[in-house]
Amino acid sequence: MDKIALASQLIVAFSVLFVWVFRFDNIVKEFKQYGLSDLIRNSVGASKISLSALLIAGVFYPGLVVFSSLSMAFFMFCAQLAHIKVRNPLIKFIPSLLFLVLSLFIAAVNMGLL
Repeated sequence: MDKIALASQLIVAFSVLFVWVFRFDNIVKEFKQYGLSDLIRNSVGASKISLSALLIAGVFYPGLVVFSSLSMAFFMFCAQLAHIKVRNPLIKFIPSLLFLVLSLFIAAVNMGLL
């Protein structure tokens, strides 16, 4: 289970980094659709990039993993609420839902619950 959690940890971290660094134009469009300000978008982006870095650092410092994975889960839950607010099609919900589940799984394994 630990190896699956570690793989999930790296998948979440690198996927979020990829989206916020290389697909930022998509992020700009989505946040406009949600009616959120540039300040909120940039704050969320800085937080998610920082949490991704903590997840990666958590490979070497496991004490960082629970906080960073639960925080990432919070952001993914908020993303679900944003999709609901603007009534996006189901396909738009899938990435953040997957990362929400993976983040909770990572936290549960690192807390010894699974």
